[in-house]
Amino acid sequence: MANISINHVPLTVLDVDEALAFYRDALGFTVISDVANGGFRWVSLAGSDGTGTSLVLSTPGAGRSDADAQTLAELVAKGTIGPLVLSTTDLDQVFETVSASGAEVLQEPMDQPWGPRDCAFRDPSGNMVRINQSA
Repeated sequence: MANISINHVPLTVLDVDEALAFYRDALGFTVISDVANGGFRWVSLAGSDGTGTSLVLSTPGAGRSDADAQTLAELVAKGTIGPLVLSTTDLDQVFETVSASGAEVLQEPMDQPWGPRDCAFRDPSGNMVRINQSA
């Protein structure tokens, strides 16, 4: 069987520029492309080293009907999509940096009964972002 890997993970946000302030500035992701087409933008971000699977930010209307865009925007704003789960080698440092950015803290770092030590935030659009301590 052929090797298959994950290349892009789409993430719908309500405002791409606000999302960039969170994912690029607070979390340290690297912008690898910023593509505009038909009044919409798709911004691809990679981990701080600029490699690996990319996270692609776009608004609800990007490539969708008006009705679908409105429904998706409502779901994003409620925080019902996700969570996006990330990992880091220094959870406490990332928590302090993201907290200082003004992001909404959902959970401070703690050991979970299912295994990882993690924390949780909401991005500016309402998406839940969990960050695990990696080994």
